[in-house]
Amino acid sequence: MIVPSSNTCLEPQTYRILGDRTDVTVHSTRIGVTRIALDSGSNQQFDFRTMLDAAELLKTAEVDVLAWNGTAGSWLGADHDREMVRQITAATGIPATTSTLAYLDAFAAFGISRIGLVTPYTQDVNDAVITSYRREGISIVGERHLGLSVNESFARVDPAELLAPSKELLSDAGAQPQALIYLCTNLYGAPVVAQMESDHGVPVLDSVAVTLWKCLSMAGAAGLDPQWGRLLS
Repeated sequence: MIVPSSNTCLEPQTYRILGDRTDVTVHSTRIGVTRIALDSGSNQQFDFRTMLDAAELLKTAEVDVLAWNGTAGSWLGADHDREMVRQITAATGIPATTSTLAYLDAFAAFGISRIGLVTPYTQDVNDAVITSYRREGISIVGERHLGLSVNESFARVDPAELLAPSKELLSDAGAQPQALIYLCTNLYGAPVVAQMESDHGVPVLDSVAVTLWKCLSMAGAAGLDPQWGRLLS
């Protein structure tokens, strides 16, 4: 996993999801990411050279899969991540993915084209995500955002704070999303996924869980405990 430096959620959450499994290990290196905004300074955090240097470090651990465990491609565009993955694999010889590409694969697996979006981001970032996903054939029919931009602060959001906006989106008869996503690998969405799925009957996809699901799939590993949602099980 290539991890945003200020992310305090994805590593502990990934290991909680894995539980007591001993056939899978996760190894991380960090790149500098401290804020999420639509400006050149923020976008430079996701420079390909930085990603390639991080991937080369992880290669020395002889890992089976490399993942950029961040969602920047959701507003920079999936083609940005596709090119990143191409360069990483060309440089290391290791299959690679990203959180954004994992989401697109999960949407395809479920036959989903209409989603509700919950993020910790600002409105303009969500608007950029909506535009980017539309190019991939995914309609965001409703969104909620917390208005935060400092990446470290995202992990301080209590999972319970996600319940109200989630229920609003999934109860909107006019929108009728086929799934709900918690977009941000530094947001604790995974702990409420199973509850939301049980209450509303649609897939609920958390960024940390989605990225792990894709990595496990690429590595040929089996599914996980259903307490983390139907995607992982």
